[in-house]
Parts: sequence; structure tokens; C-alpha cells
Amino acid sequence: MKTVLTIAGSDSSGGAGIQADIKTMTANGVYAMSAVTALTAQNTTGVTGIMEVTPEFLSKQLDSIFTDIFPDAVKIGMVSSAKLIETISDRLKFYNARNIVLDPVMVSTSGSKLLQDEAVETLKSCLLRQADLLTPNVPEASILSGVSIENEEDLIKAAEIINNKYGCAVLCKGGHNINDANDLLYRNNSCKWFKGERINNENTHGTGCTLSSAIACGLARGLDLEMSIQLAKDYVSGALKAMLVLGKGRGPLDHMWNICKREK
Repeated sequence: MKTVLTIAGSDSSGGAGIQADIKTMTANGVYAMSAVTALTAQNTTGVTGIMEVTPEFLSKQLDSIFTDIFPDAVKIGMVSSAKLIETISDRLKFYNARNIVLDPVMVSTSGSKLLQDEAVETLKSCLLRQADLLTPNVPEASILSGVSIENEEDLIKAAEIINNKYGCAVLCKGGHNINDANDLLYRNNSCKWFKGERINNENTHGTGCTLSSAIACGLARGLDLEMSIQLAKDYVSGALKAMLVLGKGRGPLDHMWNICKREK
């Protein structure tokens, strides 16, 4: 069985973070492992508390995983401090980790800034250069490139700048200013659009976590990057179309839509 490691925060409501990642990995046929960067108290209406782990404990988690069950791919989600980013970078470099998918969670869907400037700069100088693929949304792509993104041409320009600067493939996710579900892959001085269906579902909590985890699953299984992205988009679309309704706010996706039959 292929294995994937998620390095991210815990979502106590189960919709995003490591819980979404583990569900996604299970539904996509790989063995999931996790290194927790922070505990959160949250539900579908918002976050009420965050307790970050120490760099030393995060390092121990990563050492325990890599020295026993070496992951075939690694997905990195939100890491809130510069010290934790440095720890992840150091351990991934030490173990020569492969198939690294980084979801550079810096800005929330509502536009709220999630990382301090120091942490953003450390993310740029360390982890971005180690990743095989970045999956920024429009606001994050704008921060990383310095380009104000209002249309598809701006998105292409931003992706090109990020690719040239950090040397990794970039999947810029549609939505936000672009107002569609099309994603742009830029690598090796060329780009490819992955068309997506705009699904009328307000319950989208954890969509970014889910997409990046599903891509990591494809890479772990030996699929090429383009096929991994396409299958991941198909999986996310299915999870949205399942129209799961849970909670009083913006609810989670149905991560198990492809393996569990629901009673109507």
C-alpha cells in the first residue's frame, strides 16, 4: 500500500486540516499518516482557539514517521509560525522526502491574513523551494508573485513568476476574483488549464486541504502530475456534488462520497 504524510493542523470539527486529509487519503486508496502542527477549537462557524505544538515535538513526530514508514508523498497544510516552518524544512531535507505538495495557506477564503510576515518570508525562503507542487488560491498567488490578479491573464503571469522564482510547479486555484472553478498548472515555461464545474454548494469548508491531499495521493500511487491533478479535481467535485449538510455555518465536504452509500 502506498503511503502519504500530512503535516498540518487539527480541525476539531473534522472538515479541514489533518482530519480532511486523512479522510481524503483513505477514500483515495492510500495509507494516511499525520504530523500535527497545532490543535484548534473550531466548528463550521469559526475558530475559537489555537494551541501550537513546539518545534521539538513536531520534529519528533516527523522523525518517528520517516524512520519507520517512509511516505511516498507529503502534503503540507497550514503552518502558523516561522520556527515550525524551519523544522519541517529541515526534516524533509534530512530525509530527502519526495512528492511534496504544499498548500501555502496564508489567506482565508474571506481574505483574512493567517500568517505573520515573518512566517510568510520563512515559507518563501525554505519550503517553497523544496516543494514539487504549490497549490495557492488567488489571494495567496497574489502575495507570492506581487501581481494583482483580476483575470486569467493575471493568473498566468502570477504563476509564471512563482514558478521562475521558486522552481516548483504551481497550481493556481480558480474562484475568488476569477469566479470560476478552473485551475491553472504552470511548469517548465508552459501552462495547462484544468476546467472545473462550478457547483452551487455553500458547504466548502476544507476544499483546499482536500484538493492538495488528493493530488498527493495520485503522486504517491505513481501517477504523473497532470493525471494526479485531474483525478483530484474529479474527487473534490464529487464531494461537493454529494451536498452534505452538517453544522450551522459553512459545512464540510462529503469526503467518503465515493465509497459510502448514503440513505436518502
